[in-house]
Amino acid sequence: MKTINLPPYAPTLMESTRAIGYSIEAAIADIIDNSIAAKASQIDIDFFPIGESFISILDNGCGMTQEELISAMQYGSKNPLEDRSADDLGRYGLGLKTASLSQCRILTVISKTDGHIIGAQWNLNHVQSAESWSLILIDSNEANQYPGIQKLKKYSNGTLVIWQDLDKFAVGENDMAEAFSRKMGLIRDHLSLVFHRYLSGEPGLKKLDIKMNDEKVEPQDPFLTKKSTQLMDEETIVVRGQKVKVTPFILPHTSKLTQKELKALGGKDGLRKNQGFYVYRNKRLLVWGSWFRLMRQGDLSKLARVQVDIPNSLDDLWTLDIKKSTATPPEDVRKNLAVIVERISEGSKRTWTYRGKKETSDSIVHVWNRMVSRDGGVYYEINADHPMIDAVLAEHPEMRPQVEALLKQISLSLPLNSLYIDLTNDKKIENDSDDAFSDIVGMIKTILANTPTDLRNDLLESLILTEPFCNYTEEIEAAKKRGAFND
Repeated sequence: MKTINLPPYAPTLMESTRAIGYSIEAAIADIIDNSIAAKASQIDIDFFPIGESFISILDNGCGMTQEELISAMQYGSKNPLEDRSADDLGRYGLGLKTASLSQCRILTVISKTDGHIIGAQWNLNHVQSAESWSLILIDSNEANQYPGIQKLKKYSNGTLVIWQDLDKFAVGENDMAEAFSRKMGLIRDHLSLVFHRYLSGEPGLKKLDIKMNDEKVEPQDPFLTKKSTQLMDEETIVVRGQKVKVTPFILPHTSKLTQKELKALGGKDGLRKNQGFYVYRNKRLLVWGSWFRLMRQGDLSKLARVQVDIPNSLDDLWTLDIKKSTATPPEDVRKNLAVIVERISEGSKRTWTYRGKKETSDSIVHVWNRMVSRDGGVYYEINADHPMIDAVLAEHPEMRPQVEALLKQISLSLPLNSLYIDLTNDKKIENDSDDAFSDIVGMIKTILANTPTDLRNDLLESLILTEPFCNYTEEIEAAKKRGAFND
């Protein structure tokens, strides 16, 4: 059997891999993965749209020797089948090259370690002319002409990645300055989410600071863990001897969130689009907003989000792609996730339906009754037997037919279509006013006014199990102790 060595034709392969499909934000995130692997604590991203525009990414990591840099610039520098260190965010040995050249034609990497500065460059125009894998090496003197070099020199160790001739970045853009400004917003949002656990300095991680044009990138927590998010029990799934940790969350109801929090949680796609699993590989977010076909995205499950932590040793089972932007759970994991999905879906529905207020008993008297018609449809009607209505009619029983007719008309006029549009657009619907409780006290006094003194305590106890009073149990108990209802 004969064999021949058949290396790929450099100009064709390098141009072809530019079309893998990186977005600008995913490409920059891929470069940051290398910085994290190099133990960096500071990353500076600079955008320069004027004249010979460029984008540079500088870190204060351990840097590279010339031999290490040449290896890093080689296509397929690492075998994806080889074992990696537990904190390695790479996989195919292609990210630096494919991510960078998806946006530009000239990729320059300059690194400093132990006081020595060296560099290397892929220039696609040069490769095309040389018709070979012709990597340009850059010495310390030549490095002085590149943007960002003075910042690198301030570090004892570090690496500077420079993108020039931004042909892909500029496609379809008439104004580069405006394009830079717009895309910087997308990049900032992406990085703040993807690396939020590093940016917040989660226990067990080295805290990372990222600046874009000297402005700090703040972490965006997709679970809003600092604001009364309901955390369900963490579960561990063992696959091939490795642990996959699953932590389900239920977000607070939208009525409990500020507009800023709603925007941060929903982003441009809204809460409904961002529900589902959030898969982290070594605590770096890979994919989010998908139930992996285990459940359909719905309005009642929009508050459910599940953190899934996977180790890089299971990359092959999760079919991780080059861009690290897609991952599919293996069958063993899917079976366990299906059970968790059912449980958290019910929790999300309860939170959404009852606006975050716990209802633990069917004995609660509601203002609105949810009714099911003969054909299986659902409609709502005002509860005509509500104690407040009885209290009003106690003095004027002859008015019951008119009052019931009015309540029926109000029920029939409920603007369901408008409510549905507002809810699915994540509008903050808040009927409570600042003086809501004072109104509650007034209503209770009205109801108790015509009640014999010896029956008032029993009636008050029953009111606590009645809407809207059941939402103010602690306040009512405090007012009761103050004697607010003893008039």
